[in-house]
Amino acid sequence: MQIKNKELPLPIIQGGMGVGISLSGLAGAVAACGGMGVISAAHPGYLDPDFDTDMLAVNLRCLQEEIEKAKKTAAGRGLVGVNIMVAAQKYEQFVWAAVQAGADAIISGAGLPTELPAIAGDADILLAPIVSSGRAAKLLCRKWERAGRLPDFVVIEGSRAGGHLGFSPEELESKTAPELWKILAEVLDELRPFEEKCGCPIPVFVAGGIFTGAEIAQAQQRGAAGVQMATRFIATEECDADIRYKQAMVNAREEDVVLIKSPVGMPGRALNSPLIQRIAIQGRIPPQHCLNCLRPCNPAETSYCITDALIAAAKGDWENGLFFCGDNVGRVDKIVPVRELIEELVHDWRANQ
Repeated sequence: MQIKNKELPLPIIQGGMGVGISLSGLAGAVAACGGMGVISAAHPGYLDPDFDTDMLAVNLRCLQEEIEKAKKTAAGRGLVGVNIMVAAQKYEQFVWAAVQAGADAIISGAGLPTELPAIAGDADILLAPIVSSGRAAKLLCRKWERAGRLPDFVVIEGSRAGGHLGFSPEELESKTAPELWKILAEVLDELRPFEEKCGCPIPVFVAGGIFTGAEIAQAQQRGAAGVQMATRFIATEECDADIRYKQAMVNAREEDVVLIKSPVGMPGRALNSPLIQRIAIQGRIPPQHCLNCLRPCNPAETSYCITDALIAAAKGDWENGLFFCGDNVGRVDKIVPVRELIEELVHDWRANQ
């Protein structure tokens, strides 16, 4: 499919997962198969020896290095994107690092990326917001239009996704959040006037609960251009996480998944690891140090340090890690190469078109 001036051979985006879950290893492998591999800009330099003393410089340098490595692996077959959280400190510097390193796309959520087009300017890079409602899509299009451009594509993250979620805790706990297909219909309706103005389509990708190629076909039949998938890509050989993180996904059952309150200020979905259980009992695990990496996080009040928790998870530390996942994680049963997973998805997708 054509997205602006770039070609995406397969309608599959691998969701960006931080810290250290989707770097160049995973993103490059997905792009080499014709999908869009996505690197998370959340602390790509967490293993660097200078991370604690010069976090920003290390992360910016490592982000650019990871983009360049992924692009080399992709060899022009698919696209390489970067997921950048609006909640990140120095957000604009991460946007420019992605632009300068030659990323094909920036996907931005964990807040509304109202300033993204103004920061990126006229750079040759696809820009996409993550939304969870038609209202948010309309609001962003209006704001972006004032900056002289519209989204090149849109990602909808439904209530079944992993990581940070754009719904209230009450909606998630009571399971009253709008269904993904309902949100898709609303977003498509809200985008139509803007598509007519610019004379080009704004492709929409859906995420949250997508597990099979048949569901990719179903999404397209309902008007989506494609899908974004994350949890299934954790259980791949090329995923950049420790093998113990991947095995935690394989071992997980449906009842192991819980909703959490994130220091980012949004609810999230993760495995019920010992860390999550301790927080539930103690109420708060005060951070031992603060890297000042998230705008909404107040170290004097936050219930735990999400950066430390995500780094522990990426290293496979089950006792101290925060293991984000989607609610379909109980269906993951083995670790496979990226190519094998994508071949399965594509075969199933084509059989159900």
